[in-house]
Amino acid sequence: MKILISADMEGATGVTWPADCEPGTEQWQRCRSMFTSDVNAAVEGLFDGGANEVFVNEAHATMRNLLLERLDERATMITGRHKELSMVEGVQSGDVDGIVFLGYHCGAGEEGVLAHTYLPNAFTGVWLDGVPASEGYLNAAVVAEFGTPVVLVTGDDRACEDAESYAPSARKVAVKDHVSRYAARCRPPARTAAAIGAAAKSSMELAGSVDPAPQRSMVLEVEVDSAHLAQAAAIVPGVERTGVCRVRYTAPDAYEMIRCFKAISTLVSQAMESQYG
Repeated sequence: MKILISADMEGATGVTWPADCEPGTEQWQRCRSMFTSDVNAAVEGLFDGGANEVFVNEAHATMRNLLLERLDERATMITGRHKELSMVEGVQSGDVDGIVFLGYHCGAGEEGVLAHTYLPNAFTGVWLDGVPASEGYLNAAVVAEFGTPVVLVTGDDRACEDAESYAPSARKVAVKDHVSRYAARCRPPARTAAAIGAAAKSSMELAGSVDPAPQRSMVLEVEVDSAHLAQAAAIVPGVERTGVCRVRYTAPDAYEMIRCFKAISTLVSQAMESQYG
């Protein structure tokens, strides 16, 4: 059994505010260890449950946050940015029997610790076929097209609730409970590692390639917090501006949907200025 771990950082143990996961800060250096601990716990549990290959895809910001020198030596890791499928890079090989969404969080406009979808604050809402969409929701649509089930989701309690909408059968582990966007009631790393490891082992019962979801057209809508960002997003061919701060794109399938969303995210992020957004 080959398992992929898509590892994001906002939903990792102990992470509660931007400096905890912004590369280069003192707090980020501290939280990298807890992030790596979460990943190692999942790796160990997956192998204990019967996996014979586990690889990790770095999915946060610069995608160079995990401490390779502390990674379980049985695993391998894709690190670095600019990948075809971004957060779920590697699933397109077609031979992945299960995926773990580790350190995930709620989507833009929702209640949750560091809730956002791709960009920390420029996106005020993202919808897929009219449904509010977190990163987990979008990524689950992509991996379904490759016949890969989501077997485990970790993050805050709100992220676990969100996962019920896209992976109801998956195991869920809350490493902290939401208090506000920048506060949480956190479990210590020893406790979260034990919980993640046990859930990962159990999640192997859900692993195994399934029939790929039929390819179908999908409508992606994005709302931004200022007009000029909608203008920037509409530069992408096929993206239409449907309001002052809203754009829409119809994709032929989930693969193209997520790639277009990444293009929109990149353009919007480059169109922002530090003081006025």
